[in-house]
Amino acid sequence: MKDKLLKLLKEKSYRTGEYKLSSGKTSEHYINCKPVILSGEGLELVSTMMLKHIDSDSIAVAGLTLGADPLVSGVTLVSSQLGTGINSALIVRKKPKGHGTGAWIEGPVLPQGSKITVLEDVITTGGSALFAVEKLRDAGYVIDRIVSIVNRMDPDFQDAMDKAGIELQSLVTLDEVIDAKNE
Repeated sequence: MKDKLLKLLKEKSYRTGEYKLSSGKTSEHYINCKPVILSGEGLELVSTMMLKHIDSDSIAVAGLTLGADPLVSGVTLVSSQLGTGINSALIVRKKPKGHGTGAWIEGPVLPQGSKITVLEDVITTGGSALFAVEKLRDAGYVIDRIVSIVNRMDPDFQDAMDKAGIELQSLVTLDEVIDAKNE
């Protein structure tokens, strides 16, 4: 499965050049997972792989819109098909809903203290995923793990995760994608 994912990322997601990342940093390596996760084949593969990294006591998955939208839906669907217990998906907004309830989180209201795993497409500094963690914790949920497709292995990342008490599980690293690209 990992080889298939690396092949898809190599073909559809990885570019070289000079890019500004969402973290504000610049990089000569750019990876946009959306062309992979917005295809049926790619979403099924990634969702199946991510599901293996979610603790059995998590009852839901969540993530920051837009990158995590297909991921939380895909993992919930695959879990339902396999009967593994992830029955809910939550999407965290980047700013509160401008009308109605002003909600930060879309999806079913889960019991306080529910354990949720946050999903992310690409982790650099962890800022987007940690924003989602903060909003979910503010809502009374327990989050101790983030599962990402690609870990860019940024040196500032681990300190931020440690401070937040978060463990990261990633399907692949940027170095693995680069190596696959050079094959």
